[in-house]
Amino acid sequence: MCGTLYLVSLPIGNLEDITIRAIRTLRAVDAIVAEDTRTTRRLIDRYAIRTPFFSSLYQGAERGRIDLILARLREGKNLALVSDAGTPLISDPGFPLVRGAIEAGIPISPIPGPSALLAGLVASGLPPDRFLFGGALPRKVGDRRKRIAELARQSATGIFYESPHRLLETLGILADLLPDRPIVLARELTKVHETLVRGTPSQVLAALGDIDRVKGECVLLLGGTPIAEAPTTPPQTQAVLAMLLEADLPKRSIVELLVAALGIPRNDAYRLVHEPGETLEPEG
Repeated sequence: MCGTLYLVSLPIGNLEDITIRAIRTLRAVDAIVAEDTRTTRRLIDRYAIRTPFFSSLYQGAERGRIDLILARLREGKNLALVSDAGTPLISDPGFPLVRGAIEAGIPISPIPGPSALLAGLVASGLPPDRFLFGGALPRKVGDRRKRIAELARQSATGIFYESPHRLLETLGILADLLPDRPIVLARELTKVHETLVRGTPSQVLAALGDIDRVKGECVLLLGGTPIAEAPTTPPQTQAVLAMLLEADLPKRSIVELLVAALGIPRNDAYRLVHEPGETLEPEG
């Protein structure tokens, strides 16, 4: 019988953010697969977790170690996959391992917990009902400009991880391409120097002052382009439509009357009659 691969979320900064279930799982599994065992060692020592490491799984060595990890799971061993911080696989190694485990019929169990993108979103003040997580922005300036230009038509809140080494340059690109768009810089979330800076790209740049480079992990959130409000059906049209519907006339006849009496385009009249609550598109 196969073991289970647990995807265990770890704190993104403040070690007190680990969950009771995460601690219990890390203590119960046979071994831990970590992105960097040296980083994870500080946390497991803090909580007296004695479970041994089975392997590291960092970018560059990921695919070469998957077969070995899957073999151990097939033997019936339970393993926990952790990244250096936050939820595994989110801009971190692990996706090929999870795909391989699923193809091999090995159970996957997520142990949810901290995530920098969600922490930044809920504290940003930007709409949280629809958001797009874009991972890390491209390293090359030209590719980054192209990606940011594509966001001009995006109505959802955009969330990106950005390196502190490239942040000022990225803010400059945003100020050039999307100067009026609201943005939020969330830096060092859950840590001692946690900072959230809100404003337009130029305002955020000004708030950072004359520093040469921002320090600390950064989450960059971008407000979506405003969605135009749907036009409403004129009151007189609503009144006539209601009267015709109450008369229990055939829907085809009501459509013809709206077209003839009010000059409503036939397609719009059809939608009003057959799709209650539909609104008229503005002409021109």
